[in-house]
Amino acid sequence: MGGAPDREAPGRGSPGAGGGRGPGLCDASGMIEIHRMFRAGFGEGPALVAGVADGDAAHADTVGDHLAMLSTSLHAHHEFEDSRLWDTLDARAPACALHVGRMKEQHARMLVHLEELDAALPAWRAGGRASDAAAVTTALEGIDAALAEHLPDEEEHIVPVMERVLTQDEIDEGSRHGRAATPRGKTWAQLGAILAAQPDGGAQWQRKHLPAPVRLLWRLVGRSRYEAGRAALVGPRG
Repeated sequence: MGGAPDREAPGRGSPGAGGGRGPGLCDASGMIEIHRMFRAGFGEGPALVAGVADGDAAHADTVGDHLAMLSTSLHAHHEFEDSRLWDTLDARAPACALHVGRMKEQHARMLVHLEELDAALPAWRAGGRASDAAAVTTALEGIDAALAEHLPDEEEHIVPVMERVLTQDEIDEGSRHGRAATPRGKTWAQLGAILAAQPDGGAQWQRKHLPAPVRLLWRLVGRSRYEAGRAALVGPRG
């Protein structure tokens, strides 16, 4: 689940750029909410890797699978921005061009570290060797540093512009793109990661984004599966 479900912007306004709702009436806070998951998930990555005993291939595979899920989600998040967002902002908010250019440069630098992670994970997952873990940790540290630069910049200079010049459907398309990229079998794990990263543990996020039947499924099925996954991540040293 790569983001919030579709929703209507509050209130009604005159049509804005692209024929949608008026300026300031769109809600792009989902961008910040999903950023919290990336900060938390990649931020704990080095500690999760360090918690795998040398040669424990089963635990390495569990942690590596989790990191691969995060990598897939971040790839999808940036692919949407690169393919759908930047050119639209250039066209509708020319004054934002310098910020957009900087976002593209930051994405390119982060992609190097993401691809390093993707390349390093298979060998470590297969054997759990400490010698292979070093490359995973180095890649994660590079991603963390790139996120620390990029996410606050995007939240300050891009999100407000999105809310002024995009329609709500255009904003929500990012969420649809993210959900479509969620690896098979990872819906509860990713939803749990999003909820855990929110300041209140996700209660407000659920009320805002999830219909009642999905909230019920989370309580009955999803939460326990997520918690079991977390226990497996921490492993015997937890």
